[in-house]
Amino acid sequence: MGKRLNAKYKIDRRMGENIWGRPKSPVNKRDYGPGQHGQRRRSKLSDFGLQLRAKQKLKGYYGNISEKQFKAIYKEAERIKGDTSENLIGLLERRLDAIVYRAKFVPTVFAARQFVNHGHVKVNGTRVNIPSYRCKEGDVIEVKEKSRDLALVIEGSQSPEREVPEYIDADHSKMNAKFVRTPVLSDVPYPVHMEPNLVIEFYSR
Repeated sequence: MGKRLNAKYKIDRRMGENIWGRPKSPVNKRDYGPGQHGQRRRSKLSDFGLQLRAKQKLKGYYGNISEKQFKAIYKEAERIKGDTSENLIGLLERRLDAIVYRAKFVPTVFAARQFVNHGHVKVNGTRVNIPSYRCKEGDVIEVKEKSRDLALVIEGSQSPEREVPEYIDADHSKMNAKFVRTPVLSDVPYPVHMEPNLVIEFYSR
């Protein structure tokens, strides 16, 4: 098992939830934490523990975002007018790797990051290889023509595991997608309950 896959499954086990909703998640078979002490009875979490867990879950969901990057996104969400927790979700969903994943061009958010990194994606006709690139409403994201026959792309587009959300208009025959609008929390198809309000409380302590 690769390091990336191992880390992904470890996040699921640590959270005790199948945060990407994947059928292969080990949580489907055993819902206790990883490691030799994983089967100990879970103690009740403090307010801080709940906030930390909510932060780890949301950050973990979007793949390999560093703590520094995630905190910077929170700071930006705080500066924008309106509800900070909704702003945080909107900023995370505007990331290019998140849109590539949501559009079902690849099967996982980890694959999306690598896919963008390797230069397989264009935004409005221009190649972009920065996973954290912030897309705007109306942007058209497409898989490069030479990359459309990759096994990863075929697996992602044909996967019955999830649907493309309404804020993305995807056309798999042309392998492109339009980012229609910035979503709010209730629009985002998280397989588990996310609590961005607790993330805000964690950082604003």
